[in-house]
Order: sequence, then structure tokens, then C-alpha cells
Amino acid sequence: MDFAERVLKLMPEGAYFMLAKAQAMEASGRHVIHLELGQPDVTASENISQAGIDAIEEGFTRYTPSAGIPALRKVIAEDASRRRGIPIEPAQVVVGPGAKPALFFPTLALVRPGDEVIYPDPGFPTYAAMIDVAGGTPVPVPLREEEDFSFNLEAFDRLVNDHTRMVVLNSPSNPTGGVMPLAALEHIAEVARQRDLWVLSDEIYARLVYDQPASSIASLPGMAERTIICDGFSKTYAMTGWRLGYGIMPRLLAERVELLLTHSVGCTASFTQVAGIEAITGPQEHVEAVVAEYKRRRDALVAGLNDIPGVRCRMPQGAFYVFPNVTAFGCSSNWLAEYLLEETGVAVLPGTSFGKNGEGYLRLCFANSLENSLEALERMKPALAAAALGTLKGGGK
Repeated sequence: MDFAERVLKLMPEGAYFMLAKAQAMEASGRHVIHLELGQPDVTASENISQAGIDAIEEGFTRYTPSAGIPALRKVIAEDASRRRGIPIEPAQVVVGPGAKPALFFPTLALVRPGDEVIYPDPGFPTYAAMIDVAGGTPVPVPLREEEDFSFNLEAFDRLVNDHTRMVVLNSPSNPTGGVMPLAALEHIAEVARQRDLWVLSDEIYARLVYDQPASSIASLPGMAERTIICDGFSKTYAMTGWRLGYGIMPRLLAERVELLLTHSVGCTASFTQVAGIEAITGPQEHVEAVVAEYKRRRDALVAGLNDIPGVRCRMPQGAFYVFPNVTAFGCSSNWLAEYLLEETGVAVLPGTSFGKNGEGYLRLCFANSLENSLEALERMKPALAAAALGTLKGGGK
């Protein structure tokens, strides 16, 4: 078929592709351990679920304003103001069905054909996709293992030019778990102010940190008026299927993004938004307990991976992913991920699902139970030992 150019570069998201393969194996009777999908193994806490049920029973099943119900926009603004230390008004908040609209629609509103957008590589696949669809030019900046997967600032400085329109940040990062140090954010902020750039800061994992808080670039001087914050409920509150996210941005941009929502999805389900109010204003002990459990799983998984000859894994500072280096095996990340799935029944993602700079790495999600993670390690050890000895069958070496 003769498709419009804007969709020709769109590719499947790697996690869903690997999930489909894993589910096909399960349908044939294999037991698969799922470490490929970035989804908490817990569900939303009881008070959140009950708030959603109550909302349906009370008739919150009708259209809402496209930018979200006023009560939710208000509590998001208050919560975000407190956590980031900057004044945020409800008019700056735009609610959407998931966080992706807060990535895609500001990009559509700001990026013009020929504009360049700098984004992290390896990084979330939607970044390159949204830039392409907007008619911009994606410009990847490498995240280096030796820099704890922060932006390579030397490369960033080389890539910024008169055509640069926007910089995309993600801290804590998917897929690496890296948290950008304040000094790196300050460097990028200075460049953004000097060159009048927009910054789209994906902070969906901001509360999933283990050693120190993740700073927001929007909190730095002169950055609130040029930063779009993307956040949501899926990761922090285990509400992936509820489809509830939001963007925080300057008011005039919020008005444009609201129009894009009006003419695309219309609005977000009202009962989901009511549950979101309860998530923010209700008890937070559930979130704190989940973060503590993730840290326990992280520590065990990193230790287990580093015990496998040929694997080198840094300790992630945030999110719920580990990103081990597997270059010692001499085969592509994609081949090794498929080999592990077929030989061991452990589903992981190749680093190249997140860009060319992900070659030589795998992404494993530890939002699965500790028991499953430990079993996955036991399954992987002999298979990777075979790889280290060069006894793999097929085209791995």
C-alpha cells in the first residue's frame, strides 16, 4: 500500500514483539519467565481500585474536558509542585490516556519539519518515533556505561546546532536505570537557555529511585518555562492498564496539546481519573513498600548476573531495569535474547530494541518476583556458560 511518509519508519516496540513470542511458547506448553515487559507484578493498591469501582457506580462514565477533570489537574499540580519545588498551576497540567500522549503531542505541537531533536540512545523507542512522525530529525546522544548511562555531554555539545529545537531526557532511564547527576542537568539547562531550546523530560520513573532522588531539570533556574514534564500512574502506582498519564508544561503549550487530545482521543476515562485522585491523595505506604521490594530484587539480580562469567552489570540507580553488558559472548544482543528465550524460557530484551547504542547489552526487568528472577538466573547460567565456551549452536558466534 502507498502509505504516508510519516508512518513508514514506525516499527514495533521490542517489548511487545518479544512478549508475543514468549506467549506463543507458553501456548505450546513451555513455562516462560517474563523479564521483558516493563510492568509491575503487583496491581494497584486496594484503595485505588475501590475508588475506581466507586466512581463507576456513581456514574463517572461520561465525557470529561479533554485536558482532564479539574480536580485531578489540581491535585497533580499540587503534588508536582511539592516534589519538584516549583510553582505549577492546574492550567499547566494536561491529562491523557497513558503517558505517551505527553510525549507525542508536545512534540507534534513544537517540532517542525527540519528541526532536530536530541534524544538518548539507548532510550525508549517512542522518542525516535514521535520525532519522525512530527517531521523532525532524530539525533541520538549515546549513554555510556562508564558514565553510569548519563548523557555523554561531549557528544551532546557537538550535536547541538542552530537546527536543534528540543532535547529529550529520561531520568531515571528506561532501559538502563541510570539517573542523570545534577551537574549534567545543569550543563544541559545552560545550553537550553543559551540556545532557546525546549526540553522534554520523561520522569515516569521519578519515584522509583534507590540511593538518591532524581532531580528534575524543570526545577533549575529558567527551565520551567521551557520544559515539558511527562509523568503518569503506570509505574509508581502499578496502574499500567488504567491508562492514565499527564504532561506539565507552560500554559500556552498546554492549550495546544489539549486541542490535539480533543481531536484524537477526546478525553481520558473519567472513573480512571477519579482513581488517580485517590492514588495521589491517599496513603503512599504502598509505593514505599514496592520501592523497597524493588531494591531487594535489584540487588539480588545484579549480584547474580555478575556471578555469570562473561556478564558485567552496573547497579541501576532508578526504574526497575538492569542493563548487563554481554559483549564478551561475541554475538549480537538480538541473537542472544532469542537464544535465551528458546533455550531457557527466559524472556529478556536485546539492547538494540532501544537504539543502536544498545548493542552489546540486554534489558531485564526486575518488576517480577524475586523467586522468578532467581529462577531465571539459574536457567540462564548454563546457557550463557555454553555461550562463553563457544559451544552455541547456530549463528551466534
